[in-house]
Amino acid sequence: MNLVPGPDQVVAAAGNVAHKILYGGLADLRPMPRTLIDEGELREVYHYRPAASAQEQGDPVLLVTPLAAPALCYDLRRGCSVVEHLVEAGRPTYLVEYGEVSFRDRGLGIEHWVEEVVPAAVEAVSQHAGGRPVHLVGWSLGGIFALLATADRADLPIASVTVLGSPIDVSQVPLVAPLRPLLNLADGRLLTPFYRVIGGAPKPLVTWAFQLASFQKLVTRPLAVATRLDDADFLAQLEAVDRFTSKMSAYPGRSFGQLYHRFVRSNVLSTGRYELAHRTVDLAALTVPVLVVAGATDGIAPVNAVKAVVPLLSGSPEVRFEIVPGGHLGLLTGRAARGSTWQVLDEWVGQWSRTSAPRGPATSPRSGRTQEEIPPSTDTIGSNPSRRYGSAASRNLAP
Repeated sequence: MNLVPGPDQVVAAAGNVAHKILYGGLADLRPMPRTLIDEGELREVYHYRPAASAQEQGDPVLLVTPLAAPALCYDLRRGCSVVEHLVEAGRPTYLVEYGEVSFRDRGLGIEHWVEEVVPAAVEAVSQHAGGRPVHLVGWSLGGIFALLATADRADLPIASVTVLGSPIDVSQVPLVAPLRPLLNLADGRLLTPFYRVIGGAPKPLVTWAFQLASFQKLVTRPLAVATRLDDADFLAQLEAVDRFTSKMSAYPGRSFGQLYHRFVRSNVLSTGRYELAHRTVDLAALTVPVLVVAGATDGIAPVNAVKAVVPLLSGSPEVRFEIVPGGHLGLLTGRAARGSTWQVLDEWVGQWSRTSAPRGPATSPRSGRTQEEIPPSTDTIGSNPSRRYGSAASRNLAP
């Protein structure tokens, strides 16, 4: 609202406040309808039901959830839901989530998701979609899971990978820099007894860490709300984000230990290699197209921390990098994502999808498509002059 609000703003603000009091909120939090198609240990794979107004067509998209964050990240609220956007566009849309992590899961490490959960989900989705190759889309740690699983399993039917806000070089994260001397105390074992005793990182700690990354917004929030009481969409987004944050879950103990020692303290992903139980996964072995997206104001995964993966993907036939508006969650499902991230994702998946049904032996065993089946792109990413955050200037893959 203006410093001196007009009559229409006063009326809109009063209506929003009344609606919130009477109905409990302004956000439409109805989840998109979905059906369980596969499950296993900390693995639930869902297919979102097609919209009545659009027939499913093309290769499927599999949304990969990060640890600790709820699957609401992809279905935040109606109007700001990646799932809703994809379904209404007629794209076969699937999601893998992990259920509630408990103390009995404390022995599960990152390899559980890289070697078992993501590969099993990809195979289930491909089978459910009639043998089509799958476009993996992962946000935050979900993007890292997608990259490692794809690099590790060349036999999986994967058409492309999209990583959104996934920090590869943790040394580029300002939030971590002040903590580095503390992390290296006692050879990094300062927190080890703590997370081993309690079985991981508890939910309150995870929630607090996520909120800390948006500390400035947290401090200025009361003023922002007071000055935008007439903006129903803004208030609805706050409600949806609050619900998302309240549903954070715990990290399994071993996974948290690996994130702490390998990802944060040792920064091993910045080398492009990650040690699993019996072998090393090299991101250079990944042979499918990769789209990398960073949020312009992301405090958890700043632009340089995300962009660091680009030169590591030397085996990929095409790597594209985009900077979009928004913070860590906002780049995925903020109000500005409708006209930025989602458009980029649509173009990318469309470019690397078949328009025809599977044709047996003529298709590639790796991705299930031939080059002739890939439709030409009339608006390549980074060339659209109307997009505020194009990537034409950041296309160089050299370090």
